[in-house]
Amino acid sequence: MAGEPAASVPVDHGLNLKPVAGENGLDFISLGALVHRLDSGLIPVRKATNFNVHVSGAEFNTSANLADCFGLRTGICTAMVRYPIGDLCHERVRAMGVKPFYKYFDHDGVTGPNMATVFSDQGKACRAPVVFYNRSNEAAQQLRKGDFDWPTIFGTSGARWFHSGGLFVALDENLPELVIDAFQNAKGAGMVTSYDLNYRAKLWARQGGVERCQEVNNRIVANVDVLVGNEEDMQLGLGIQGQDVEKESKLDPAAFYSIIEKVVAKHPNIKVIATTLREAKSTNTHRWSAVCWIQGKTYIAPQMEIDNVLDRVGGGDGFASGFIYALMQGMSPEECLRYGWAHGALLTTYPGDTTMATIDQVAAMAKGGSARIQR
Repeated sequence: MAGEPAASVPVDHGLNLKPVAGENGLDFISLGALVHRLDSGLIPVRKATNFNVHVSGAEFNTSANLADCFGLRTGICTAMVRYPIGDLCHERVRAMGVKPFYKYFDHDGVTGPNMATVFSDQGKACRAPVVFYNRSNEAAQQLRKGDFDWPTIFGTSGARWFHSGGLFVALDENLPELVIDAFQNAKGAGMVTSYDLNYRAKLWARQGGVERCQEVNNRIVANVDVLVGNEEDMQLGLGIQGQDVEKESKLDPAAFYSIIEKVVAKHPNIKVIATTLREAKSTNTHRWSAVCWIQGKTYIAPQMEIDNVLDRVGGGDGFASGFIYALMQGMSPEECLRYGWAHGALLTTYPGDTTMATIDQVAAMAKGGSARIQR
């Protein structure tokens, strides 16, 4: 594939990635909620007269990015409602090249269930972007352990990698058992597993707060090979003690380094940890970097100033997908980090939550490419 490095011997990151399972085998499957985001652009939602529609979901974004930009064969396990908004979401799933595994729900026209709605504006300069949710009677919240036949899904697809995240598991008190069961089945099927902590206090408040969050996340992470999350996610999401991150520079990796040993001591199964480093100088100007730990060694990406950020939503998922792709290709740790760093930065220059980049653009930026016009 164009843009891939010419390394003849892939680097062994200790992940024991299974070989591709024939022409119909899937490289990557995620589990999460689909949402549709109504974005009013520069106009605050309270003054909006029209919206752009973006189909999203942290776990779906990763599958979509890996399929559309990086050419992998991916899937998404999620809830789908039989009504026009469900059709809209399904269209984007297929358009991004992702294979759906749906638990279907019927819409009764009065109470739902619904596909979740996210409202957002882009902000400008000193005015921060605003994002808020309407997840009332969301279909994905009604998913339960047993809704997906994991042995069949993982076995017949030959899937090699499974991914989910903390935003999804926090939506309902019944979802942790579904997600834990999925991870345990994925490990039993010999798959590499990854998890994005994505700690959100407001979501976990409905389940019992930070104590419940840590209990659930530690059960999940016991089955995880690749962990994505910043030092705050690890402190609050896993109960790992660390320094006060609010007193540290957002681009200083020291807080991340100081907490890695504690995370790995608690969960020695983890082989890779990674996170973005982002500091918003204004709504449209961000300083951007990333850092990772792979089998005992740490790596840091260059610092970049991203001017004229168009849409910051999805940048973290963009990093995760670029990083995971490079790991799956057996690139060096430095290349893995730079692919995630480059793709995450590029994603902030497009509208919406999913990628519009090409693998050649990611590869060029990862190698230090410029923004000169391409002819």
